[in-house]
Amino acid sequence: MQNLILASTSTVHGQSYLEYLKPTLRSFFSGVNELVFIPYARPGGITHEEYTAHAEKFFAKLDIAVVGLHTYKDPVSAITNAQAIFTGGGNTFVLVKALHQNGQMAALRAKLFSGTPYLGTSAGSNICGVNMQTTNDMPIVYPPSFKTLGMIPCNINPHYLDPIAGSTHMGETRQTRIEEFHSQNSIPVIGLREGSWLAVNGESIVLKGPHSARLFKQHSSPKELPTDTAIQSYL
Repeated sequence: MQNLILASTSTVHGQSYLEYLKPTLRSFFSGVNELVFIPYARPGGITHEEYTAHAEKFFAKLDIAVVGLHTYKDPVSAITNAQAIFTGGGNTFVLVKALHQNGQMAALRAKLFSGTPYLGTSAGSNICGVNMQTTNDMPIVYPPSFKTLGMIPCNINPHYLDPIAGSTHMGETRQTRIEEFHSQNSIPVIGLREGSWLAVNGESIVLKGPHSARLFKQHSSPKELPTDTAIQSYL
């Protein structure tokens, strides 16, 4: 039974790292003393140690210790025995390649389906979809597979951006990119705006945060879903 928070981003404008989620995470991780942090996405190419230290600084405010998955001699056992897990954002291709090549994707899937509390931000949310093919990231590495955890029956497009009225930019909008995905795939896609997240509990998927989300389905017009919507009924 999944127990997940899948956030569009770790940081919203004007606030520090994960600060906007602090009240939610305090409740969500109640009773957790230590979590395993998966730093593989490495935003900007920082080291695993630097990224883990960034997460440690925030979770110290919640009296939760953080241990980077990269520090374990047996990372699969670390996943299996974790009280809770957090996967940070960065590049989804780098993250997925590491999880597949290290043999950790299957262990993580089994662990999360057992109900272990999980937080994902950006790339860490992407990997909870059916596959990673609606990421915004550049393919700077080549993962063995685009298949991800399949914790929810759809894909996520984090950092979803609406077209800017009056813009003279002639490139593709985010909507256009998702429609390109749907020319070849039937998986629904949730465009998740900054500051919003999905609260997943078993089969329940509820949109949280200050913004609506955009649901894209093949052969259908996009649908705007207000906050607190039970999204699973629309998939």
